[in-house]
This record gives sequence, structure tokens and C-alpha cells, in this order.
Amino acid sequence: MQVYALGFDDFCDEDFSLIGIHTTLEDYKLAYLINKNLNTRFYKSKDNLEFDSEKKKASFSIYNFSNDKYDFDWFLIANSFRRENQTESNELLLTTETKTYLIPEKKKVDFFIKISGEVSYDFVLKTIDKIKSIEQVITSYSIDKNTLKSKDFLIF
Repeated sequence: MQVYALGFDDFCDEDFSLIGIHTTLEDYKLAYLINKNLNTRFYKSKDNLEFDSEKKKASFSIYNFSNDKYDFDWFLIANSFRRENQTESNELLLTTETKTYLIPEKKKVDFFIKISGEVSYDFVLKTIDKIKSIEQVITSYSIDKNTLKSKDFLIF
């Protein structure tokens, strides 16, 4: 009798394309401009992508878009979360800022667009060109998900 073993990777191998975006825009402004230039309909998700650990709490904003025609699910995900910490020292209120990254090895990336499903490379390149044409976007490019150590954070 043969025994078949399934590894954890067999369940988590999601097919998606990843685009990195560099911009100084807020998440809602970027979603609006992408909707305007790409004819998408990104909307703010009810829930953020949240991580709770003993040392850190982080909440990353997510915008969704479902394309029924091509059966793609798109996600616009913030890469950073800022939290202000206040401490009292000698009757002074000191404020420090802690910044947490969803994908720490890509700290310079402000937002990711994750396109779930099997997408042609030409489609991704055309999408990148349209995003680059947005005046407030510094640059955008395709990211090879296999080079990321933290790619599991993008599976949701």
C-alpha cells in the first residue's frame, strides 16, 4: 500500500502576481487614482490585515477588486504601519514612532498589488505601465514572489 504525504507547501502554493508601487500618496488616494486609470473598482476592505504578537501589533490597509470577467481578485495592500508611542519622562510627554513592514525585505515599497489567479506576464506589464503613468506614482514594477522570505504574509 502506497503512502502519500502532503506538505504544508501543497496547501499554501497560491498562484498570484505581485506589483510593487513607490509613492507618497495615502492609500485611499492611490486606490482612487488606480481606479481612474485602470478602470478598476477598488474598495476599502471591512477588515485590515492585522498581526498580533507579544512585541508588536500591526494593521495594514487592504483594498479589494474582483474582476468577474477574467476571474481575478486584486488586492492593494499597504506595506507599512506607523504607530505612535507616548512615554512620560520627568513630566514631559515624549512621542516616538514605530514603523512595521508587512514585507520587511522590501522596505522601500509603499504598496503592493496582488493579483490572484493565473495572469499572463504581458497583462502584468501593461498594468505596471498604466500605474507608472499616474503622475503621483514614483515607480512600479513586478516582484518575483519566490524571492521573498515573507511571502506567506501575502496569503489571505
